[in-house]
Amino acid sequence: MALVHSFEKQGNFLFKYRGQFPVLLFILSVPFIYLTDYTLINYKEYDVFLFTAISISVLGFLVRFYTIGTTPKGTSGRNTKEQVADVLNSSGMYSMVRHPLYLGNYLIWLGISLASFNIYFAIIMSLLFWIYYERIMFAEERFLEHKFGAYYLNWASKLPAFLPSILNFKKSDTKFSIITVLRREYASVLAAVVGFTFIEVLRTYFSTNNWSISDYTVMILVGTIILVLILRSLKHYTSLLEEKGRS
Repeated sequence: MALVHSFEKQGNFLFKYRGQFPVLLFILSVPFIYLTDYTLINYKEYDVFLFTAISISVLGFLVRFYTIGTTPKGTSGRNTKEQVADVLNSSGMYSMVRHPLYLGNYLIWLGISLASFNIYFAIIMSLLFWIYYERIMFAEERFLEHKFGAYYLNWASKLPAFLPSILNFKKSDTKFSIITVLRREYASVLAAVVGFTFIEVLRTYFSTNNWSISDYTVMILVGTIILVLILRSLKHYTSLLEEKGRS
């Protein structure tokens, strides 16, 4: 099998199971947190490190929220069985970078990995993300090239795949919708909160030999779970979160 076909096949396989990437990170984080000497970190460094980690993840969500909130039906779906694209979006985040959702994902999980206070874990996570998502992006681009031909190639040739070119920004043709974000992103937010909580629990245990969690984290986790249950119920049992022309 030619290398290009092998990459495409691998990318399509990983595309179907891209939701399992966080599980891999959770497992990988355990030995890194265990080997980190938290006695070397003072309270000020602790606060700065944690604030930086959370800020990076929040930035990742802002990228995802704007991307999803300004894309029409037929793009940026959560499909897992196969690649789907009815139209080629070239405005909004897609006027700066070809894969804004994966950029958002990376920033979210970079923040979570940095919450371990182990820079080596963040580096390993970044390398794994690169290997994992590079093939997914390759497969997606092959699909789009076959479907849209020269139009896609012309658009892709002007934009970076992952690092945004801010000067190329063009306002989205689709109005931002908070309802779309609420309908589609609650699971991602819960996964990130669980990720930060998981890291904190392990970090605390390996540094104090006690299973504990801060009251602040408990409030955020419980609040997020309640919000997710409400939004999930509204999505499945009402039409309040439905919008015409949106995925």
